[in-house]
Amino acid sequence: MQKPSTAPAVHEAEQARYREALNGELGAFLEEQRQSMAGVSGDVAPLMDAISGLVAGGKRLRAMLSYWGWRGAGGAELAAEPVRAGAALELFQAAALIHDDIIDRSDTRRGAPSVHRRFSNLHGDSGWALDPERFGQAAAILTGDLCLSFSEEAFTAVGPAAASGTSARRLFNAMRAEVMAGQYLDVLEEVAGPVRPREDAVQRARTVIRYKSAKYSTEHPLGIGGALAGADEALLRGYSEFSLPLGEAFQLRDDVLGVFGDPLTTGKPAGDDLREGKRTVLVALALDAAGEAARTELEHGLGNASLTLAEVDRLRDVVASTGALESTERLIDELAERAFSALDRLALDGLVRGALEALGRAAVRRAF
Repeated sequence: MQKPSTAPAVHEAEQARYREALNGELGAFLEEQRQSMAGVSGDVAPLMDAISGLVAGGKRLRAMLSYWGWRGAGGAELAAEPVRAGAALELFQAAALIHDDIIDRSDTRRGAPSVHRRFSNLHGDSGWALDPERFGQAAAILTGDLCLSFSEEAFTAVGPAAASGTSARRLFNAMRAEVMAGQYLDVLEEVAGPVRPREDAVQRARTVIRYKSAKYSTEHPLGIGGALAGADEALLRGYSEFSLPLGEAFQLRDDVLGVFGDPLTTGKPAGDDLREGKRTVLVALALDAAGEAARTELEHGLGNASLTLAEVDRLRDVVASTGALESTERLIDELAERAFSALDRLALDGLVRGALEALGRAAVRRAF
């Protein structure tokens, strides 16, 4: 693969300036929303606290990809459009995480209580009536919906380049719809997967990761940035040829960590995907390759929320013994190679190429 023609420090310095501008944009936007919501009632402040807390974390992968998509299409450094678009993407990501944690019954996010857990804790600490779990979920759904509304408002603020009928707006709309469809396919597979044909399970799982994660994590953010700067269809296709396999490798790495990851790194309990019954590519490969006894054991354990650490370790051993982990790692390598080969073919200057390569490699390693 070609070496970037610019020193990494150059794109890292510009990226740091963009991050600072993005954080400022998000802070100002959320403060304006907080003041507006305060006019409704002081009781809604916890919704804003939850959103602000979630948006403050994360590594800004989607916003960064959008920014470099903008720069690669000729956009000016630190222009208002990619900063505002990045804020919209971060708000959308926060909304998706809130809803995803409810669906997955995840009590932690980035090592802290998830939003629905924050609200159920608030209920308990306040001594309120009725069910704290139901309150927590209801409040988190509404917080996620509010965050989606903010995301739309932030993207509209980008201006004419994001108006109805533009390429950027088309991609933004497709991104939001596809995530919801992919999320549904994910929960559908959890309940229908055990009775569906096993020979199709890997392909079904790959469809889930493409629409639930890959497109909104990498492909659409990069394309949105390019479209805002006026990228033509050829460049947008080239962006997709790089970013879609990258996004799939990114999610496959996440799936590996969901079974084999260290909680100190992932911010989630060990083996969380097993307890949630996730029918990932890794799990589908394991079920397909396992013998009858191992398959029965794995099927019995998937979705058991009360799995002990010892039982999680046993299921990890079962998955590893089938060769599914090695197969998933090979698939990650193949997808990454496809992505970086596509990046080599893009007519980009060294600054942008270096930034995209660095982001891509960090995403595949989950080292950002």
